[in-house]
Amino acid sequence: MSAPARALVLDFGGVISRTLFETHAATESALGLSPGALTWRGPFDPDNDPLWQSMQAGGITERDYWMARTRETGELLGERWDRMDQFLRRARGGDLMGCIRPEALAAIDRARAAGKKLAVLSNELDLFYGADFRDKLPFLAAFDLIVDATYTNILKPDPRAYAFVTDGLGEAAEDCVFVDDQLKNVRGGDAVGMQTVHFNVRDPAGSYARALDLLGIDKRSEVSS
Repeated sequence: MSAPARALVLDFGGVISRTLFETHAATESALGLSPGALTWRGPFDPDNDPLWQSMQAGGITERDYWMARTRETGELLGERWDRMDQFLRRARGGDLMGCIRPEALAAIDRARAAGKKLAVLSNELDLFYGADFRDKLPFLAAFDLIVDATYTNILKPDPRAYAFVTDGLGEAAEDCVFVDDQLKNVRGGDAVGMQTVHFNVRDPAGSYARALDLLGIDKRSEVSS
């Protein structure tokens, strides 16, 4: 049996934070939209979200998808939104911690307590949330490394994106557990030799339990939900 991994590497949107698909009601309330105004549901109703299907098939990028949704939502308010952070700031206001998955916080605490290294690997962290949002999320101080393609311009699944993490942490790829909700990014992690978990947004607790298991952390202790 191989030794437990030494580092937990997490995507942010969808893995650490709840997706915008899950928070439509709160978004509609924050923006003053009528209930049900936001109809796109991504992985929660892919058959009725052709744009999501196009993104999953590689026809458009994830950034393309969210820029389209940003513009559409701005138009519902009679406004022109041309930056993704405009959407997030208005949709989630000052309650960023309220959008963080409790399962993520529990797993982060348990990994840190077990002496594991922690990293975020994101394609659009500050691009999506704004450069000052990290100050509102105190748990990020527990992370040893944050790699954000907003600045590197190297997006997953490019192998160089994962190399930023392994080099920055000083760990071999096989000693890192990489968790992402996008299959293409998970395959990118596989390709460089990382241990991977394809995060299921419908089962956050189960996904984190698999990651903790790969880290050798006692799975008899439940991740809170």
